[in-house]
Amino acid sequence: MSVSYTLLKGSVPLVISMPHNGQAIPDYIKNTMTEQAKLIPDTDWYKDKLYDFAHNLGAYLLMPKYNRYVIDLNRDPSGADLYPDADNTELCPTTAFDQSPLYLNGQLPNEQEQQQRVCNYWQPYHQVLEQTLTELQQKFGCVVLLEAHSILSTVPRFFDGQLPDFNFGNANGTSCSAELMAELEKLNFSPYSKVVNGRFKGGYITRAYGKPEQGIHALQLELSQRTYMNEPSNQYNQVLASQVKPKLEQLVQCLISFTKKTKQTKQQQPAEQ
Repeated sequence: MSVSYTLLKGSVPLVISMPHNGQAIPDYIKNTMTEQAKLIPDTDWYKDKLYDFAHNLGAYLLMPKYNRYVIDLNRDPSGADLYPDADNTELCPTTAFDQSPLYLNGQLPNEQEQQQRVCNYWQPYHQVLEQTLTELQQKFGCVVLLEAHSILSTVPRFFDGQLPDFNFGNANGTSCSAELMAELEKLNFSPYSKVVNGRFKGGYITRAYGKPEQGIHALQLELSQRTYMNEPSNQYNQVLASQVKPKLEQLVQCLISFTKKTKQTKQQQPAEQ
């Protein structure tokens, strides 16, 4: 465990990253924030609880300590917009999803403070993520990164109406192979709705680390919180969660199986030539 993240090492080449699961805010930042912001309503709640089965299957789990309000680990450190021509939250967010201010008057983080947060919180997470993916790719020849996210099913700021339940993104087909997506299409997510590259096509992490031509496949899942929580509260619903977790487990099993098949195929290729 690091000061700013927890990495649970596994035994198979699957890394599940939960960049918006953290809940802590350092006191020096919290003291500049509104009372509503301190409730961290836009957290990807309970991702570690939803995926608690994955470590027993051999997956690596990477989770930050600090909340996305401190710094968004799934944004470009340059501050570039994730979705051009759309409403975006920043690298260091200044407003909540409901557009309410996060900071007290005159307390917005300046450029120096933002760069300090990049150094203290953003860089350590990305350094260990990159190192882990590289090590697994070198060891197994193939690694899958699953970006585990969740969001309220209705957020008018970002999309109209109600979001589908399972929202997969692979940067419009560039962050993972077509073979992996073909395996995903075989899965039965019923009775839940599913979409690929809809409103959420994969954030910075998916786009930056997904290099299928190098054996690193990245896939984001934005799960609607209505599938496991009492919306719009942050209350975990055990009954709902017990129904959706088998779907998540079949997904994780599928990704692990894909890495095994890919490894076997690569091992067979020299003999066939």
